[in-house]
Amino acid sequence: MKYDYLTTDNINQFIDSALHEDVGEGDHSSLSAVPSEAVRKARLLVKDDGMLAGVELAKIIFGRVNPDLKLTISISDGSEVKKGDIAFVVEGKAQSILTAERLVLNCMQRMSAIATQTQKAVKALAGTKTKVLDTRKTTPNFRLMEKWAVKIGGGENHRFGLFDMIMLKDNHIDYAGGVSKAILAAITYKERLGKDIAIEVETRNLAEVREALEIGHIQVIMLDNMSLGMMADAVKLIDGKCLTEASGGLTLEDLPAVAACGVDFISMGALTHSAKALDLSLKAF
Repeated sequence: MKYDYLTTDNINQFIDSALHEDVGEGDHSSLSAVPSEAVRKARLLVKDDGMLAGVELAKIIFGRVNPDLKLTISISDGSEVKKGDIAFVVEGKAQSILTAERLVLNCMQRMSAIATQTQKAVKALAGTKTKVLDTRKTTPNFRLMEKWAVKIGGGENHRFGLFDMIMLKDNHIDYAGGVSKAILAAITYKERLGKDIAIEVETRNLAEVREALEIGHIQVIMLDNMSLGMMADAVKLIDGKCLTEASGGLTLEDLPAVAACGVDFISMGALTHSAKALDLSLKAF
């Protein structure tokens, strides 16, 4: 479950769109108050404990705003940080530093929060075969960076969007008329399009698990909102015929017991939708 979304084009497209949103016709505050020839330095100050993420993105953002800006990195992505740490120093045209500042901070604070949350989940699963997955519960137009942050935190990416996996969830199944009809329709769809795309099906009870296994041609069975006992029984029933994914509002405290059921993956929307921003600041000196 890994997707090659971190392309130069994708990253630059995001940055250009975000800069257009923020800068518009020009950074009038900097242009009016700061001499155009001024060259200054600023440092990225960490004001919370956690895991740092977004340093490489910050480097690209600064370069996109002004290729002459120089970044000296002291702490890299995926590093544990403490309040008071200095992650990097940026040096160059003062107006350019100020124009890039807010986008860099917004991205890094959010990405660091997600990486920190993900690392907690990874540690909770230490010693088990189970891996933590993200979901599509992401901020619109910021999914690229949020999924990057999950990877930095040691987690795994689920599908990137609706286009790279057939994922038959409860509403799809109900609209299709049941598990069997939904899977058969998906198989027919794949054959008609000639696409090699994985199928995952959500199940809510053991009867639906059996139904999914009887049809076959699926790569992942999701065990949604099941009790621990039912989940363990489902894993035994599946018996390695396909991958298993536990889901359904799971918290960090739930992870060890869910992993003990033998699932391959645990997906957590909370990695992205509930992560508290890591406090960071860019300070001139």
